[in-house]
Amino acid sequence: MLKIINDLPPNVLGVTAEGKITGKDYETVLIPAVEEKLQTNKKIRMLYDLGKDYTGFDFSAMIDDAKIGFKHQTSWDRVALVSDHPMINSFAKFYGLLFFCKLYVFSNADLDKAKKWISGD
Repeated sequence: MLKIINDLPPNVLGVTAEGKITGKDYETVLIPAVEEKLQTNKKIRMLYDLGKDYTGFDFSAMIDDAKIGFKHQTSWDRVALVSDHPMINSFAKFYGLLFFCKLYVFSNADLDKAKKWISGD
C-alpha cells in the first residue's frame, strides 16, 4: 500500500510504502498524485519512503515505476529515497543517473533529514 505524506511543501510529493507495493497502488495512488502535482508545478520533488513495513514491489509496480519516471523525465527536480534495502538503493542510484535531477538515498533512520533535504533550496 502507498500512502501520501501530507506535511510537505506544495511542490513535493511524498509517499510511504507499506507491505507489498502493486501496480494497482501505482495506478490508484502514485500516478494520479504525480499528475495532480504537475498541474500546478512545472517541476516536482519526490520523497519515497520504503520504511520498516515495506516488503517489496510486484512486477507491475516496477513497470509502472519506470513508466512514470520516464514519462516525466524532465519534470523531476529532486528525488529522495528513504530505504535500508541495499539492492534497491544501488538500483536507484544507477537509475538516477538517467534523469536530470538530484537523487539522494537516505537510511530509514534519516527520514527527517530526507524531508529537510527534499523541502530545501
